[in-house]
Amino acid sequence: MRAVAHVTKVEPRQDYVLHLWFADGTDKDVDIRPLIRGALFKPMIEDINVFRAVKVDDEIGTIVWPNGADLDPEVLRYDLKPAWMEEEEAERAKNRAV
Repeated sequence: MRAVAHVTKVEPRQDYVLHLWFADGTDKDVDIRPLIRGALFKPMIEDINVFRAVKVDDEIGTIVWPNGADLDPEVLRYDLKPAWMEEEEAERAKNRAV
């Protein structure tokens, strides 16, 4: 069983890559661009400076932006797919099977 992920530090890198540190002692670069979509993330997609305003919210253990957007720390730590991505893939698979 894997430990619950908790982001402890974030540092923006090139483009939409963030360097993340986790409570379990690991750290890594994560390309966030494939994970952000929709109206809540639109300001970050359109303006890299808004994207770079990312911070860690210690209370919820993940990264957040000033407009309230956040990402699941499990997705970030364990390279999981967000729920919306899994749903889209399942729908595509279902359509191919028809």
